[in-house]
Amino acid sequence: MDKESSESSPTNYTVVARRYRPREFDQLVGQAPIARALTQAIESGRVGHAYLFTGARGVGKTSTARIFAKALNTSAAATEDLAADIAQAIDAGGDMDVIEIDGASNRGIEEIRQLRANVNVRPSRSPYKIYIIDEVHMLTNQAFNALLKTLEEPPGHVKFIFCTTDPDKIPITVLSRCQRFDFAPVKFEAIQQRLVEICEAEGYTADSDALALLARRAAGSMRDSQSLLEQVMSFSSNQITVEQVHELLGTADEGRLLEIAQAMRDANALLSIQLAQDAAQAGADPGQLAEQLLNYLRDIMAIAVGGGPDLLKIANPLGLETLKQLADSWGLQTILSAIQILDESLVRMRSSVSATTLLEVALVQICQLEKMASIAGLLESLQSGPGSSPTRSTVAQQSLASEKKNLTSPRLEAHESSSPSTFQETEQHASVVPSSTPDLNPPLQNSSATQGESLPTAVL
Repeated sequence: MDKESSESSPTNYTVVARRYRPREFDQLVGQAPIARALTQAIESGRVGHAYLFTGARGVGKTSTARIFAKALNTSAAATEDLAADIAQAIDAGGDMDVIEIDGASNRGIEEIRQLRANVNVRPSRSPYKIYIIDEVHMLTNQAFNALLKTLEEPPGHVKFIFCTTDPDKIPITVLSRCQRFDFAPVKFEAIQQRLVEICEAEGYTADSDALALLARRAAGSMRDSQSLLEQVMSFSSNQITVEQVHELLGTADEGRLLEIAQAMRDANALLSIQLAQDAAQAGADPGQLAEQLLNYLRDIMAIAVGGGPDLLKIANPLGLETLKQLADSWGLQTILSAIQILDESLVRMRSSVSATTLLEVALVQICQLEKMASIAGLLESLQSGPGSSPTRSTVAQQSLASEKKNLTSPRLEAHESSSPSTFQETEQHASVVPSSTPDLNPPLQNSSATQGESLPTAVL
């Protein structure tokens, strides 16, 4: 991808994320299905009047909207020179027929009324007048209602492209009038490869592990990864190292994470706290360290359930055997409990003034998990001991066995059948015996029951 030229003067400097912004459909990273669908819509002449692009930040929604608008207006341009002029103007953000509106700052009904008044004005030189409304979910309900009629039946020369990170806030009446495209987070490998290309274009050499850290931290956002890369470039020479990235992000290296995990596995609370303090002194942020430990335990969990290197999120695949040993010696249930403790601690850290203390408390709690499990097992064994009350299923089985014995006996003693205590016990057992049990109280026929005859009923 060709980068946008930037002047040497600091006042004309253009940030990396803008210089390497995609200009064509084939330059979009991680959104190939959407690019293919929009391209085919233009080629087949089946272009809708309203589109909704949804997804997290930095995944290419606004860039795709610009590319789509450029493809629409250049494909039907009268001449190639005009098409080139239109494309250049759209790339620079200065084309008068492609109007970009910030929904956050133009969210009221007055702005929408102004838009409705302008839609009937034909485009100046392009086939279409295209409105790109970014963060459209920020519009007020009154503004959405004012837009409905125009959105349903716009003039033939008008197209709408809405971009949002929160489609749930958009009224269903608007959603039903748009063709919706959901942008997925960009895959880790695609982000890392793009960072490699940018480093080469900028004349930087970078450790692959350093770029991998940046790609993971971006969490699917291409723009975030490029912004982080530019931060590292700003205080480094032409070499980008893992240490520089850790210093920038406030994170700990994997060796520290492994040491803390092993200390927690060994239930060594003191060592766990000391290692966390060492990481903080080396520049690690408590919140970042807790999040790293959470993801590291997640990788151990993936190995514990039989996963391979492809499931690892932050752990280095070269240390797979070490992770397997940790998973086997720790146990899946303990790992799951530790993940839950760290997750709850992270939530509390965001609103606490003492994140370090909360992290240390979480580490100590994880170290106590084995002891708590032993106590729980002891309590369970005590509850299931000789003095415990029988379970419902046990009573039912004993009752059924007793009644089968009565049915198969040659003669039922009269004094047993008339015993009040025996009758009460039979009633209690009957409440838990399955409905398929034979009726034990048939009509009284004879005082002496032989095989094939009815048994005498109990007498109160």
